[in-house]
Amino acid sequence: MDKLNVFARIHEMETQMGQLYSDLGELKLAIKELLEENQRLTIENEQVRKMLKRETSGEERPASKPKLPPPIVIKNEEETGEVVGEGYDNLARLYHEGFHICNVYYGHLRTEGDCLFCLSFLNK
Repeated sequence: MDKLNVFARIHEMETQMGQLYSDLGELKLAIKELLEENQRLTIENEQVRKMLKRETSGEERPASKPKLPPPIVIKNEEETGEVVGEGYDNLARLYHEGFHICNVYYGHLRTEGDCLFCLSFLNK
């Protein structure tokens, strides 16, 4: 083997290793997305089973909503009372369903318990 052939083979191997590394990164990202979706679907499945169990056990009461703080009343410049709370309620519901509502991880599944960023956002 001459020197040029050895260097050409090394360069070819480096190219293949780079391609394998990028493929591995793509696979890791796909696995992460699948795991998040699986967790979300597992939570949703549990909620549906609870609802179905409630309906089949004869309890005909409406689904109980998580206890949320009352809507916040804010007065605008004309001193009229305007209830601002539906958006807050939606965000609180999303948080209680297990999703981030903070600007850092918005929309991602909460896998490690409570998020201080989300809680501080809810307390504003």
